[in-house]
Amino acid sequence: MSLIPKDIKKHFPIFQSNPDLIFLDNASTTQTPQLVIDKLNDYYTNYNANVHRGIYQIGEKATYEYESVRQKVIKFLNCDDSFTAIFTQGTTESINLLSNSLPQLVLKEGDEILISEMEHHSNIVPWQLACKRFNVKLKYIPITTEGEWDLSNLNQLITKKTKIVSLIHQSNVFGTINPIQKVTNIAKSLGATVIIDAAQSVPHSKIDIKTLNCDFLVFSGHKMLGPTGVGVLIGKTNLLDKMPPYMSGGDMINTVSMEESTWNELPWKFEAGTPNIAQVIGLGSSIDYLLKIGMDNIYRYEKSIFDLAIEKLSKVEGFKIFGNPKVKGSVISFELDGVHPHDLAQILDEKNIAVRAGHHCAQPIMEKLKVSATLRASFYIYNTEKDIDQLVRGIVDAREFFTF
Repeated sequence: MSLIPKDIKKHFPIFQSNPDLIFLDNASTTQTPQLVIDKLNDYYTNYNANVHRGIYQIGEKATYEYESVRQKVIKFLNCDDSFTAIFTQGTTESINLLSNSLPQLVLKEGDEILISEMEHHSNIVPWQLACKRFNVKLKYIPITTEGEWDLSNLNQLITKKTKIVSLIHQSNVFGTINPIQKVTNIAKSLGATVIIDAAQSVPHSKIDIKTLNCDFLVFSGHKMLGPTGVGVLIGKTNLLDKMPPYMSGGDMINTVSMEESTWNELPWKFEAGTPNIAQVIGLGSSIDYLLKIGMDNIYRYEKSIFDLAIEKLSKVEGFKIFGNPKVKGSVISFELDGVHPHDLAQILDEKNIAVRAGHHCAQPIMEKLKVSATLRASFYIYNTEKDIDQLVRGIVDAREFFTF
């Protein structure tokens, strides 16, 4: 499979039906290749049945395809036998599962949970609620105005009272690739349980879960060319075994009587009801697609596109980037002097350029930057130098329009 973007775009029907579309909101969601669409269609056309239930042929076929993706995910992240993969609706549900179930296992009154100011709301709000339920304290790693963690007081932030550490691997606002191991190593040495939000890193680089020194890792399918409505929670089996279920219903039970119930074994204990079967199967195809290109190749290509974008955008008068480009992935948050981000986004949309304007589900970051919103351009494997040139031209045109 060629890495040349003009060839890659041929694999995505949306660019065939919308040839002028310049999609630069990949940190929010990504486009879907025909390969994945075909896999979804194959399920609905040829073996649409529930999993883990019917012993008829198409039911067994559906179960086989569904469960094969679980093993594919395990291999994709280089997990060993100590990890289990659980399918969820996405990163948000995965973190909510953990914030509801894990505290029952590891927290007591007076303990502490550590996050950072850089987190997406889905890795802030669930822990705020957990702290209220269990009467524990929420602490956070501050960030600098350069969009990096301030680790100068890390030894005071992580103590023996710290029982859960839940941190973002790569920022959805700055694109900052955080020095995650520096924190996880200390946290683990003091006995904390470590969770990594890898929604923005898994799609863009090769991840080896064993090098991250974590207990749980979560990500979403739709940010890596897969369908919406599917995510993965990778977790240590010994912890998941002891954790109570998050949701209850069919398939997560072993026995049910009118007096009590017992739970299924892992991973099904945490997969209540009919799962998102087609979406899970589609996720497997998106992993196949990415692996055929090669995650190292994807990282290198995106780095070249990002560097080119920084070089060209930095020449635009009034352009200001948020964060340190030297530690970024393929995300650029910026503002244009004198132009509100929403106005600029609307002008760019008129030129078929899709970017994100707003707080990006990260209001504490906006507060730190003393802005209400930023504009964000985020890249993926199908973006090209031509896309960057169009973005630059659109920003220049907008500046001229608003300063006329």
